[in-house]
Amino acid sequence: MSVVYKTSKTAMLIDGARRVGKSYIAEEFAKAEYKSYILIDFNRIPKEITDLFELYLNDLDTFFLYLSNYYNVKLYERETLVIFDEVQLFPRARSAIKYLVADGRY
Repeated sequence: MSVVYKTSKTAMLIDGARRVGKSYIAEEFAKAEYKSYILIDFNRIPKEITDLFELYLNDLDTFFLYLSNYYNVKLYERETLVIFDEVQLFPRARSAIKYLVADGRY
């Protein structure tokens, strides 16, 4: 699981045993500290979302537009948290984290 904190351009990796509440804590943090959030669970990710990582990482405006529309969440610059849950299951997303963090919007 990876979490990007709103005041910096960095990602946070929450690592630990399975089924101890890592996802719950990340989501509760997002609810309390951000205007909106998207939780992408790579254990149940649809093809529409995996395709975004394959097709639009060079066009992050389009990437975020599709992500926002798919999850029906309004994105606010520096006020939206994107959580990748079970990201180890989709290496393309894990390698995309550095580009998403560098972009710095969400």
